[in-house]
Amino acid sequence: MTVSPPRNAVLGGSLAVVAALALSACGAAPDNSSSTADGKNAATATSAADFGGMDALVKAAKKEGTLHIIAVPRDWANYGAIIDGFKKKYGIKITDENPDGSSQDEINAVTSRKGQDRAPDVLDLGSSFALSAAQQGLLAPYKVASFDQIPEGQKDPKGQWFNDYGGYISIGCDAKRVKTCPTTFADLLKPQYKGQVALNGNPTKSGSAFGGVYAAALANKGSFDDIQPGLDFFAKLKKNGNYTPVESTPATVEKGETPISIDWDYLNAGYADEFKSKGVDWKVSIPTDGQYAQYYSQAINKDAPHPAAARLWQEYLYSAEGQNLWLKGYARPVLMTSMESAGTLDKTAAAKLPQVSGTPSFPTEAQQAKAKTVIASGWAKAVSG
Repeated sequence: MTVSPPRNAVLGGSLAVVAALALSACGAAPDNSSSTADGKNAATATSAADFGGMDALVKAAKKEGTLHIIAVPRDWANYGAIIDGFKKKYGIKITDENPDGSSQDEINAVTSRKGQDRAPDVLDLGSSFALSAAQQGLLAPYKVASFDQIPEGQKDPKGQWFNDYGGYISIGCDAKRVKTCPTTFADLLKPQYKGQVALNGNPTKSGSAFGGVYAAALANKGSFDDIQPGLDFFAKLKKNGNYTPVESTPATVEKGETPISIDWDYLNAGYADEFKSKGVDWKVSIPTDGQYAQYYSQAINKDAPHPAAARLWQEYLYSAEGQNLWLKGYARPVLMTSMESAGTLDKTAAAKLPQVSGTPSFPTEAQQAKAKTVIASGWAKAVSG
């Protein structure tokens, strides 16, 4: 598989939707009439049982024959294998639009294409954007069969969104270009890393870059309520010449432009596998002085043009098969603990995860909104000059 630049995920609390995508308003209105013989409608079904069971849902989804997804790169957390697995299992065509788009692009597509058959059926969103989309009334309540096993705090009680996979901020390093790879944020300030330290995007737009600043804050006496030390850290990194404004991608790594990259551990670990055949020795470590974890969230468009396929897709993602495919992409599935207890976890894949100690905690919606405001007002100044 070819590695492409990982997608950005815009973060924010209760965000106003920005300008819509420049898309032509074409296509007929969606047919949300997928229903059973006794009149149960997939568009309003809140569970498979509510629709008459999995067999009925599968039948209705196959009749629709299509699923629209958006902003999902095949090399992001093993999504390529997930897409292929779903298509093979159910024979449903998947249209994957704008793979490297952002969470904002997803929301824009939902709002600008309402009533069109081109609208996305399902969404994969940065956690704070899932909260915002629910507040805007854009999401359909639906509870997958394994909903009760999703930990509290990782799902909306009504099922409007639920976390799916996540990981930790990590430091990736080209060991052939960097004599001694850094393993902590404190290390990144050392003079030997001049011009080598990059983020995957801009933290005002990118979920991974936002996480990188949050992790830096935690490494420098900050907290979920105080991200300012993270901005101060990158200002210092810029001042001493170590920070490069080049946004890290697999292409920039191969060229030697960003030999040290702060990114999600599942992306860095996946790149390590891809880089081997290209002669890049990519080392991955989770900084002990700034552990920051975050999940992404799944949701169904309330006006999904293929409501049965949308619900079947979620059932697949939260099955043991789907969760283990994320795990094979080095992402930590939200059902990992319950699957381990049930004996359905892929132990071989789990053993390959970057090692980390302790139990992660997560910022609240209010804390993320506050952090976003601080970054929006201070990032450009921190890394300018």
